Amino acid sequence: MKYVMVYWSRFTHNKQIVEYLDEKLTANGHEVNVFKTDEVDPTDLPNADVYVFSAAAEAFRVQKNMRVFMKKIEGLDGKKFAIINTHAMKKKNWLKGMNRILSKKGMVKIAEVDFRIGDGQKNGKGLLDGWQLKLDGFLEKIT
Repeated sequence: MKYVMVYWSRFTHNKQIVEYLDEKLTANGHEVNVFKTDEVDPTDLPNADVYVFSAAAEAFRVQKNMRVFMKKIEGLDGKKFAIINTHAMKKKNWLKGMNRILSKKGMVKIAEVDFRIGDGQKNGKGLLDGWQLKLDGFLEKIT
């Protein structure tokens, strides 16, 4: 299968997440393209079986670079997507906001996962213990 992963990451948490996914998918023989939001044109994404979007919540919304990127996506009607959100809130995540934007583009959600960020947020060490296991479950849903 072919995967395109697009992420935005200020403190490297989302970068760590997509790098982990890339390593696992590639090791299992899948083709993976990983891009930061400013490295690829949202109107001309490579063809894939599944598109994965990973971004943080900032200022009580999906991070602006990712929000703008998703709103500019074109030509992926009927394509499958999965979403990942990192945040520092105890009970609230922004998966609904990401889902709403991509569903309006005619895309079909197949998986979602959120990660609460703990201490160490600003130095890239905020992912809580067990994050890899949580991602392994997410991987099962997208493969």
